[in-house]
Amino acid sequence: MWLLSVLVPLAKLYLCGVKVLLYQMFNRSFTLPVLPKQNGRVAIVTGGTRGMGFETARHLASLGMHVIIAGNEREEGRAAVRKIHEEGSEGKAEFVFLDLTSLKSVRQFVQTFKARGLPLHVLVNNAGTMLVPERQTEDGFEFHFCLNYLGHFLLTNLLLDILKRSGRPGCCSRIVNMSSATHYAGVIDMDDLNRRVCYSSHGAYSQSKLALVLFTYHLQEQLMAGGFLVTVNAVDPGMVDTALYNNLWTLAQALKKPVAKILFRTPAEGASISVYAATASEMEGVGGCYLYNGQKTKSSDSSYDSELQAEMWKKSCELVGL
Repeated sequence: MWLLSVLVPLAKLYLCGVKVLLYQMFNRSFTLPVLPKQNGRVAIVTGGTRGMGFETARHLASLGMHVIIAGNEREEGRAAVRKIHEEGSEGKAEFVFLDLTSLKSVRQFVQTFKARGLPLHVLVNNAGTMLVPERQTEDGFEFHFCLNYLGHFLLTNLLLDILKRSGRPGCCSRIVNMSSATHYAGVIDMDDLNRRVCYSSHGAYSQSKLALVLFTYHLQEQLMAGGFLVTVNAVDPGMVDTALYNNLWTLAQALKKPVAKILFRTPAEGASISVYAATASEMEGVGGCYLYNGQKTKSSDSSYDSELQAEMWKKSCELVGL
């Protein structure tokens, strides 16, 4: 039983990876269309100090946005801001500390942001971790579940009032949730969201990515019902050569290196889907989508389960105290 609980999620996750690599072998990364200028608009990008998050922040700033890079590495954050400014971007970048594994830190971040009186037009929930050994956050949550999903769930809900106020007809505020093809292998265990009965890092990671898609669809439904000018979409960057893979087993690491050079996307290519969802004219007023390689794509069957969406939303609210 224990062996199955570990091996099945592992096999399903790696099968997802093989399918993505086969796709990427025969399909190039999509090319971004000409994007409209974003002068005067404000964005928050979580995990924006490196990898796809940095490339997303960099591109948004180049379009004229005021980008707030939210992350838990202060030195990396300052270096990212310095690099964006050195490139002569039309916009502005700054770093603000945020630890998504701490609900207290999320609330402090939002409180500080709201005190500045800034609008918020784009929220990119990009930060994530993958395949870390079993560990709990200071609030007692499984690490993947909190960093990848629950911290973003709380952050988004606390910023929702500003996003609603900032949206205008023909110029909606936009929320972008970074999911992954691994969500297809995800299983939501409502009785053991923190994976305490039998831990599998592969199962925990894929569950967190499925939770983000469920969250995306349910939130979009609520926003539409309320007539708010805010859209929310989930994006899938494909397999991208970033530090996310640092926790692979030694054998998998060795196999990954030569494959990554040939088949993996670059961080800039991976970030293009987030930038597209956040700024493209084609995405104005469009929400509740799962985007992959520039196309609206069908997500997993379970992600469309409205009862599961509602149950997950209710449980998440209880866990974060909303």
